[in-house]
Amino acid sequence: MIAAMWHRTRRLISTQPMSKVDVMAGVPGAIGSVPDGMAAGVLAGVGPVQGLYASVAGRVFGGFSTSSRLMVVTTTSASALAAGSALADMPAQDRSAALVVLTLIAGVMMVVAGILRLGRYTRFVSHSVMTGFLVGVSANIICGQLPALAGMDVDAGRAVEKAFDVVTNPGDIDIPSLIVGVMALVLMVVLGGTRLKLFAAVTALTLPWLLAWVCSWNSVPTVSDEGAIPSGLPVPGLPDFTVLTPNLVAGALAVMVIVLVQGAGVAETTPNPDGSRAGANQDFAAQGLGNIGAGLLNGMPVGASVGQTALNQTVGARTRWAAIFSGLWLLVILVALSGLVGKVLMPTLAAVLIVSAAGAVNFTRVHAIWSSGFISRTALLVTFVATLFFPVTIAVAVGVALSLLLQLNQEAMDLRVIGLAVDGEHLVETKAPDHLRDHGVVILDIYGSLFYAGARTLQAKLPDPATARSPVVVLRLRGRTSVSATFFAVIADYADRLEQVGGRLYLSGVDPHVRDQWTDKLLAHQGIKLEFFPATAVLGESTLAAYADARVWLHSHDED
Repeated sequence: MIAAMWHRTRRLISTQPMSKVDVMAGVPGAIGSVPDGMAAGVLAGVGPVQGLYASVAGRVFGGFSTSSRLMVVTTTSASALAAGSALADMPAQDRSAALVVLTLIAGVMMVVAGILRLGRYTRFVSHSVMTGFLVGVSANIICGQLPALAGMDVDAGRAVEKAFDVVTNPGDIDIPSLIVGVMALVLMVVLGGTRLKLFAAVTALTLPWLLAWVCSWNSVPTVSDEGAIPSGLPVPGLPDFTVLTPNLVAGALAVMVIVLVQGAGVAETTPNPDGSRAGANQDFAAQGLGNIGAGLLNGMPVGASVGQTALNQTVGARTRWAAIFSGLWLLVILVALSGLVGKVLMPTLAAVLIVSAAGAVNFTRVHAIWSSGFISRTALLVTFVATLFFPVTIAVAVGVALSLLLQLNQEAMDLRVIGLAVDGEHLVETKAPDHLRDHGVVILDIYGSLFYAGARTLQAKLPDPATARSPVVVLRLRGRTSVSATFFAVIADYADRLEQVGGRLYLSGVDPHVRDQWTDKLLAHQGIKLEFFPATAVLGESTLAAYADARVWLHSHDED
């Protein structure tokens, strides 16, 4: 699988030659990644430089192998928040090393997920759950950055508690910090609606800094206060695995789920220019390589970014080289301007995060989900609340578990049993009876899943044979290539109930795989009497044959 992925990557690169358009298209992304990368580092609870290094590694290492050619692999708010949640109980001096270990583990998990072709399982995380999680992440970011915006040092744990401390302790607000933070907010919002929106973040970092410099507001914290920005190229190295804990592994798993589900969403909304389909499994592995590269460069988790991918499209990128060059341009910026990066004001970074988080909330989507019924509304609300009040690792687990429960519930709810009436050589759909009649043949078809809860729903919807004498039921199973043990138990029970009143159960359209599972020896051991009519190439043929045999059996049974 790894060799196949490597050959596929080489083929993709060879068929997408580098162009001047892609080289220059990487410049706006690189400029925008400076505030985004620093803000992600702050959000994860470590130094901004780890977010910057991760932005470089994700774009370069991830960009070489994505099947979604315009996808940009870089720091994201959701993965940063998940990583920060996993590091919450870590001593401050160990957080940086622990984050690198978490990033490497998450990267290896993603590569393995790609190799094992787990892309198809992203569909089990429902749209409602993922939206609720992302809205919760946005709310956490906004609440968690209010203290930095106001220049306050808050000891509260949860983001909502931090926001509450800011509101209830206005006397602790540093006025110069609040002024530059609000100024950055206003610039982000105003410029975001103009043709200068590509440079809104850079402007929001620069102009408030000039104001603070002119006014000599030395109380406003800067990026260099959080940790020195090293000059020169980042040096690869192995992490300190002595900080590895079970909580870090759980955090890496949460990051993997978040990154892969988001990546699948980005791939769906960013089609390849030539119309070719993106491969979820290759994108999984590509994001994993981006994380491994980020870990080796002392960075933090990365994943497919909705905003940066959209920017890549907006500036006219044509191939994967645009994302790769945006990482190389960012590296040039870090080497040449590391001193200026360190002078960025922390309240302005908080403003960039707050505006980005607010802009990530799709209120149209939230309204559509809220209007879709009780189940969708419950999934959205439960996941949102879990994200606000529990660590992200738990919130992700709640979301995934809720998705699976909703899936099973929906399958059970969607199951329908219909009747089929024989009209000459055709079968016509009718309403399934609630009760069977004496000496009658009823043909039933099933729409929906027959696994687990679906099989139990079928058991409740099958016509009651208790009041009939010698009823016959033909159950059509065409298209069922596999069946669960629960379904077998339901069929065994229904066949026994029919036999108790002198009736019989026929199964038509039976797939050979099902018949191989339900051997005569198994049925005899369980004391089950069934009549099998295997599926044929002609639709309805086996059902009509079962119906004819049932009528003959009834006639001979009545004569006896």
